[in-house]
Amino acid sequence: MGLRPTNSDENQAGGRAILPAAGFLAGSGRLERRLRPRLAALSTVRVRHGRCPGPELRQTAGLDETRCRRGRLPHKPLANPVKHPHPLAVSPRPGVRSIMMEDRKSAKERTTPMSFFDKLRRQKLLSFTLILFTLAIGIVIGTLVNTGAKAAKDNTAAPGATPLTIPNPVQLQNSFAVIAKQVEASVVNISTTYLPKVPAQSRSRRRAAPQQPDNGDEEDQGEQGDQGGNQGGNQGNMEDFFQRFFSNPFGGNMPQIPQHRQNALGSGVVVDKAGYIITNNHVVDKADRIQVKFVGDSTQYDAKVVGVDALSDLAVIRVEGKSGMAPARIGNSDAVQVGDWAMAIGSPFGFQATVTLGIISAKQRDVDPTQQFQKFLQTDAAINPGNSGGPLLNINGEVIGINTAIASRSGGYQGIGFALPINQAVKVYNDIIKNGKVIRGSIGVRFARSDDARSEALLKANGATQGVFVQDVPAGGPADKAGIKQQDIIIAVNGTPIHNGDDLVERVTNTPIGNALTITVLRDRKNMDFRVVVADLTHVFPEQFATGKEEESGPAEGTQALFGIKIENMTDARRKTMGIEESGGVLISSVEESSFAEDIDLRQGDVLLEINRHAVNNTDDVIRIQHTLKPGDAVAFHILRQSGTHPVKWASLFLAGSLPNHP
Repeated sequence: MGLRPTNSDENQAGGRAILPAAGFLAGSGRLERRLRPRLAALSTVRVRHGRCPGPELRQTAGLDETRCRRGRLPHKPLANPVKHPHPLAVSPRPGVRSIMMEDRKSAKERTTPMSFFDKLRRQKLLSFTLILFTLAIGIVIGTLVNTGAKAAKDNTAAPGATPLTIPNPVQLQNSFAVIAKQVEASVVNISTTYLPKVPAQSRSRRRAAPQQPDNGDEEDQGEQGDQGGNQGGNQGNMEDFFQRFFSNPFGGNMPQIPQHRQNALGSGVVVDKAGYIITNNHVVDKADRIQVKFVGDSTQYDAKVVGVDALSDLAVIRVEGKSGMAPARIGNSDAVQVGDWAMAIGSPFGFQATVTLGIISAKQRDVDPTQQFQKFLQTDAAINPGNSGGPLLNINGEVIGINTAIASRSGGYQGIGFALPINQAVKVYNDIIKNGKVIRGSIGVRFARSDDARSEALLKANGATQGVFVQDVPAGGPADKAGIKQQDIIIAVNGTPIHNGDDLVERVTNTPIGNALTITVLRDRKNMDFRVVVADLTHVFPEQFATGKEEESGPAEGTQALFGIKIENMTDARRKTMGIEESGGVLISSVEESSFAEDIDLRQGDVLLEINRHAVNNTDDVIRIQHTLKPGDAVAFHILRQSGTHPVKWASLFLAGSLPNHP
């Protein structure tokens, strides 16, 4: 028990203040000794229920009234604490006992160090610290989960693989793109039109005999004059079928099987700004119309053939009326090596300016052994139908070949294409623009190939290791006149060794006609020299190399306009072949559409015997008779027309009409 303060304010507040030692009646000296140090150690006063201690207690404790009302005040130690005269007194009241118990607890707390969390709690940082800690734990867990998933993925699919990234789109430049851009203006698309070669049909419905059938392949029309009266072609076969099985239910004439104009596509390369273009002969051969289209220009320009060379399958055409043509640069095909880059540009299947890329796969390819003048560059750059005549380029954008053929089982690209070396094409081009044709020399010998085992054995058997074994010497040829014989082995030309047939052909064909060559041969194991004068190849071997068309004998342009027919002379051999017993007459080889001859029903294959009862024995008679006629005159024709095929029979017909004022 102890004394309680007499101050009423303290009692009203119900609070606890620091009491001086004189305010207590301790039960023993030990309690007094324990309480006395606390009075000096206290630095703050806790105020309960928001009220400060009374004035007396504040004065005793050394408290400032103004700061006391703020709730937390510093303690001013007493200078002369009052000592109670009676340290041993009665026990304090119950209120004082509770204060003493709380003081003991506070003392224990002061003597025990505060934990880390207590400090955080008192400084109001615990909540913030917990949030940071939670976030850190979440980040760590997420990182571990992501790393584990990636590790699991690496272990199952592609260990060690790094994800790919797509760069920003940037236009790339390379040498192939530059080449294509530079050369595409020099590469052209060539379209050709072939008109149907069929007999002209009369607009009149009068028919007296079956239609004379076509002679066969349309490409051979005009060159088969000696067979004009013979049956042939699909139309003749169809007519025979109807005749034999249906007894011609259509009446006097068979219906004509319609034939349409045909079109073909190819490519070419401009080599001269004057409009000269190199292409393949098979692109323009026998075409009735040739049209050229340039890249970036929708106009189709008509072109004409300057000259062709069937032996090398090259042709030169020209376009007029187009300005600003850019010729391609010519390279040297002798510098080409196997493995070099190669680029082909053309119009495969009509897709203009198509660029394909590959390499040179081989050189000196002999695709057709019968073609002595076609030794190709082989490439795996895609070449398809429509590429023919287009250029094959090297890495410098120079033309090194003319795309010509492919090796294929499907008709399309299968990795093997052939281009004629540009060095050979240049020689052909120069001959054509100079002479209109290619002139090649010949010494008049036939020889065996020198690149197979049998030819090598043949040379060894006659004491030679290289050279050309002469198989035949045509009579009257340059070699025959010079004294060269069969079984001779040509080993040199003008002192230059000859290794094989290609060497011999190149040396001889490039020699101007009329020049002499010294030919060294091995005969009976002895060398002999002969002076041989080079002659024209087409004259020495006309049956093999003569490709020129025979000129048709017949009337001039005025005569054709007057009647609208083309005629040919008849020989006794032709009459016998055609089964014609009558003498004289001329063969009508063609009839122009919408002409006077078509109006009166003259047909191809008819044999013209008389005009106005004047006998016709040759084409000169037709020219003479037509000069006596004028527009408006009536003209009567006596003709023979085939009326049967098994056996061949000819019917005599008379046709007539009046010459128009404007034939």
